[in-house]
Amino acid sequence: MSDPKIGILGDGGWGTTLAVLLSAKGLDVTLWGAFSDYTQQMSRTRLNPRFLPGVKLPRKIKLTNDLKAAVTDKEIIVLAVPSQYTRAVLKKIRLNKCAGKCIYLSVTKGIEVGTLKRISEVIKEELGPVKIAVLSGPTIAGEVARGIPTTAVVASPDKKIRKYIQEVFNTGSFRVYTNPDVIGVELGGSLKNVIAIACGVSDGLKFGTNTKAAILSRGLAEISRLGSAMGARHKTFSGISGLGDLVTTCISTQSRNRFVGEQIGKGRTLKEISKHMQMIAEGVPTAKSAYTLSLKYKVQMPITREVYMLLYRNKSPRQAVVDLMSRQSKEE
Repeated sequence: MSDPKIGILGDGGWGTTLAVLLSAKGLDVTLWGAFSDYTQQMSRTRLNPRFLPGVKLPRKIKLTNDLKAAVTDKEIIVLAVPSQYTRAVLKKIRLNKCAGKCIYLSVTKGIEVGTLKRISEVIKEELGPVKIAVLSGPTIAGEVARGIPTTAVVASPDKKIRKYIQEVFNTGSFRVYTNPDVIGVELGGSLKNVIAIACGVSDGLKFGTNTKAAILSRGLAEISRLGSAMGARHKTFSGISGLGDLVTTCISTQSRNRFVGEQIGKGRTLKEISKHMQMIAEGVPTAKSAYTLSLKYKVQMPITREVYMLLYRNKSPRQAVVDLMSRQSKEE
């Protein structure tokens, strides 16, 4: 098969990183951004200072804010826009009749608020029975862009699609595994952001390694319980898109979700924190969706519940700790 033409929708840190990664393989890549002024600035300077500072964008990458141009005649369309804006972008693709027969690859880690849909479900709802895959894992954008060894996993119900995306995205520093469990891979990548906020709160309160280990291990148990209830394979959550992504997001100083939690732990409000953030922390809306899903599926998720209460009910971080530690004793 000839090299595919690839359209990447979303010029945030991850979308831009994937453009750099694929362009380095000699592939034809178009990167779309929603804001024309910023896209023109990137095109002129070949830099993305807001979302991926210090990384030079190869001249081969086409930059555009024309959505139709970004998706027309592409074999792979990468969806890298924030989860709460994905549906709006898909509606525009549908209206422009650009759905085509390409593969839609979601690299977004979030759950739509209100509908509680995973991104692959949103794609199907808006575009119909198109080819879909999901790419996720412990992938801090700046590290991938600098060629630091990284692993990820691609999930699709279609084995041929999984293998194809694996082949396209594999490089000497970016190793992609395959997994048929779309539900598990999507949930792992989304729910870990909520647990990362909890770890950040721990950091903000100046707790130690013991606390973070407790949050990580019990947080993974919560993710696995909800995932199993929703039809995912339990073992997916001990893999790259589960435990791997969870650890990275909870300990990395570059994690936006951990940062939000840290600021909450220091006593700042979500409104104050959001004013000074350039990029969206997906764990914030996902906390609302995850809490609602826990009620819907009758799954106990105490850490997720406390994160929701901190973000949306102005609960005191120290009271949240008291309530978690004083829960009824139970088996692991």
